[in-house]
Amino acid sequence: MPLAPTGELVTRAAAARAAVAAFNVITLEHIEAVIAGAESARSPVVLQVSENAVRYRYGRLLPLARAAVAAAEKAAVPVALHLDHVQSDELLRQAAGAGFGSVMYDAARLPYAENLATTRAAADWAHSQGLWIEAELGQVGGKDGHPPLDAHAPGARTDPGRARDFVTGTGVDALAVAIGSVHAMTTRTAVLDHGLLKRLSAVLTVPLVLHGSSGVPDGQLVAAVGGGIAKVNVGTALNIAMTGAIRAFLAAHPEAVDSRKYLGVGREAMAHEVARIIGVLRTAPA
Repeated sequence: MPLAPTGELVTRAAAARAAVAAFNVITLEHIEAVIAGAESARSPVVLQVSENAVRYRYGRLLPLARAAVAAAEKAAVPVALHLDHVQSDELLRQAAGAGFGSVMYDAARLPYAENLATTRAAADWAHSQGLWIEAELGQVGGKDGHPPLDAHAPGARTDPGRARDFVTGTGVDALAVAIGSVHAMTTRTAVLDHGLLKRLSAVLTVPLVLHGSSGVPDGQLVAAVGGGIAKVNVGTALNIAMTGAIRAFLAAHPEAVDSRKYLGVGREAMAHEVARIIGVLRTAPA
């Protein structure tokens, strides 16, 4: 089927007090696993390509993007394509032509005024191209001369009043909020601030996004969706599943040299994790 618009999937989820799962992909095996897992769960899904993944692929966006588009068009469930954590304006401007329906523009590293102005310009351009745009806001820097704290640094939190002003000032379609999750966690020990999430949900009219969800326990994820999170980003959990399966296979088969054997095992493990996470999100109260 044709690519699904990310904005439609997320807006529909937000209206139902549910969440759509968004998985970061690096290889073709990631793409295939995410779609297989979503098909198994009979659920729409978002494929995400980050700026870091593009950098890994020699800085070339199109090869992975075209593979994602081709796979999505053959999927039995709606699949959206999202360009994630974009800091480069040059990369941002490749999004529409590469088949992406949405982007996450990441200027959270900048002081608040610069973040707002830069994101406003990115949102204006994205909307002119028909793209849905997500941004993020963590702890605002500048107090007592301290620099901005990255939105995913331990201790970073999004202030509800500042978030409301940021959304109004930038015109973004969704906001990723800092409520206790951290990128690239390999243990599921994050503790979310559900009281803060409730306050954010009360003052914001756009869908809320949770980044760094691989480190969040199932119960915390369920509570976050019930509290207003409408898009849940997952990346490291897939890499843990893939790497663990490949390590086990190679340990059991030290003679193996055919990459299809161990990559296939890794792909299957990722597909199971995708289906599992989607199942967890579905248990959230409407």
